[in-house]
Amino acid sequence: MFRECLKNNIMPFIINECHKRFYCRGLKGFPAVHGYLIDTSLSAQDIYAEWVKYFYGEESVT
Repeated sequence: MFRECLKNNIMPFIINECHKRFYCRGLKGFPAVHGYLIDTSLSAQDIYAEWVKYFYGEESVT
C-alpha cells in the first residue's frame, strides 16, 4: 500500500502500534462505517508528513 500511495502521488502512511487497534476496527467496520478507516489513515498520514518534514525539510512535503 505504501508503494501504491507513492505511485499515485498520495502521502503514504505507516500504521504503528498506537494506530493498529483503530486501523483493525476500521477494516472490520468499513462496510458499515467508512469514517473509522479514513480518519485513522489520515491521522497516520499527518504523522508521516511530520517525519518527512523533520528529516527532509518543509519543501519535501508539498
